[in-house]
Amino acid sequence: MGSESDSVTSAFFRMSSTVIQSFASTAVRSGFIPFSRVLAQWMFRASTPCSSHSMATLNQMHRAGKPKPDPPKLGPTFGCPQLKGVVLKTMIRKPKKPNSANRKCARVRLSNGKEVICFIPGEGHNLQEHNIVLVEGGRTQDLPGVKLKIVRGKYDCAHVKKKK
Repeated sequence: MGSESDSVTSAFFRMSSTVIQSFASTAVRSGFIPFSRVLAQWMFRASTPCSSHSMATLNQMHRAGKPKPDPPKLGPTFGCPQLKGVVLKTMIRKPKKPNSANRKCARVRLSNGKEVICFIPGEGHNLQEHNIVLVEGGRTQDLPGVKLKIVRGKYDCAHVKKKK
């Protein structure tokens, strides 16, 4: 008895959602349409043996709830304004095509365990292996793949020296 009533209610909800869909589509196309025509369309659709529903039923939408928004994309510092890290190696990188220079960079292991390449801004630096540095977001336009900068004057990275 219970399974019959379940199948009847599910069939009713399927049919009622079809009625709502067909009524909405025809009403949008040509103003107001008599309900008898919508009912005739509904009866024809219900009688066809292989009518496939690509849209979700009202029951399915009610069970699933509101669709969740996608999580925000995290930047190069993984959602933090700055991160602490340890210098693994200092290196010199060449910039992209129209520019020519030697850009000072460092491979840094961040406090979250990731290893990244960071740009060292300013002229001259005192960084060596095992130095502690503070890293912030901000890409260097002519260095591909370098999306972080080291903050000068924090931890083991000295300020830029003034010219005399």
